[in-house]
Amino acid sequence: MAFDLTSIKKGVENRPPRMILLGSEKVGKSTVAAQSPDPIFLPIKGEEGIDALDVAKFPPAQTFDDVKEAIGTLVKEDHSYKTLVVDSSSALEPLIWAAVCKQWQVETIEKVGGGYGKGYSEAVDKWQFLCTGFDALRNKGIGVILIGHVATKSFNDPLTESYTQYAWDIHQKAASLMYRWSDAILFANIKTYTKSEDGGFNKKEVKAKSSGARYLYTQQRPTHPGGGRGLFGQLPYEIELSYQAWYSAVLEASKKAKGE
Repeated sequence: MAFDLTSIKKGVENRPPRMILLGSEKVGKSTVAAQSPDPIFLPIKGEEGIDALDVAKFPPAQTFDDVKEAIGTLVKEDHSYKTLVVDSSSALEPLIWAAVCKQWQVETIEKVGGGYGKGYSEAVDKWQFLCTGFDALRNKGIGVILIGHVATKSFNDPLTESYTQYAWDIHQKAASLMYRWSDAILFANIKTYTKSEDGGFNKKEVKAKSSGARYLYTQQRPTHPGGGRGLFGQLPYEIELSYQAWYSAVLEASKKAKGE
């Protein structure tokens, strides 16, 4: 590639988003992803959440090489798909670890390179390899949605009291890389509220109640992940749990940015 004055471009480039869609079990992550433009799913071994969805799908990937082959197929061949949905990252990570173990001829990720976290760093290299493939799809006009599950953990904040938060259930090193790669981080959850009830003996008990309503949260809060760059960082905090509602919010943010 020649880096001279003729290679300089100016203006906004509208390319498909690189999206991470996180949420608790059975909240509807796969259903939302199925509403994206012309999706094709890449299910990972152990994930059967899309069996009831009428969408195009690859056979479930059994190995890391299967994942690479599926991405390569979409990059090289002509097709009409506009979104690749990987379901899920939580099931994908064990395949990555297995590939690292096979490469180093060890039984567990902790034994790679003699330990000291070397195996997790090697795994990050394979996540980075996948990002290269995802970006090749994006350059071809294909968006990527990476679905992930969450787990609760205690967070010790040095500036305030400790609290419990939802966190992506893959290794922190991999999550940090993928957060940096993504354009939009969305957290799906069922809305809850708290209510004080009489616990007897003049005591009040605070209990969590579910409203049953499901939402996408586009911004980070102490209790859950979220965020975005550019327009994806200018969306309302809370959006109805649907792809169309999210996309409508993006269009509205675009109009505001243009002063319309």
